[in-house]
Amino acid sequence: MKSFKEKGMEMLQRCEVVVLTSINKDGYPRPVPMSKICAEKFNEIWMATGKNSLKTKDFSTNPKAGLCFFEAGNSIAMVGTVEIITDNATKEKLWQDWFIEHFPKGATDENYILLKFKGCHATIWIDGEFSHRKI
Repeated sequence: MKSFKEKGMEMLQRCEVVVLTSINKDGYPRPVPMSKICAEKFNEIWMATGKNSLKTKDFSTNPKAGLCFFEAGNSIAMVGTVEIITDNATKEKLWQDWFIEHFPKGATDENYILLKFKGCHATIWIDGEFSHRKI
């Protein structure tokens, strides 16, 4: 029998889009759909965005975040933090060809940055089972 983490990771691998929530300057949550580019664990998820985006501005002043993903009635919603990654080696490693539409100078485009979400608490609903847990 698979654990919640195993089932969550399998579900996350199939999901192309996650919803990432920042806290704006007025203290309101700001959820946005984001393309998931990779996941190291079910609670460590990477996304690409623009250096000048509203979410980047939000995370630069407040790293607290929410992230959720779902599939066929199952869902995982997490709270945690976002780290803004500007390291060129990491940006090159995680570069995907379709990013060129957003970052025309490629992996060295100054506007191209990465967001690394790391969840610390999850609300999980998988296969009719519900759990709140520290992760």
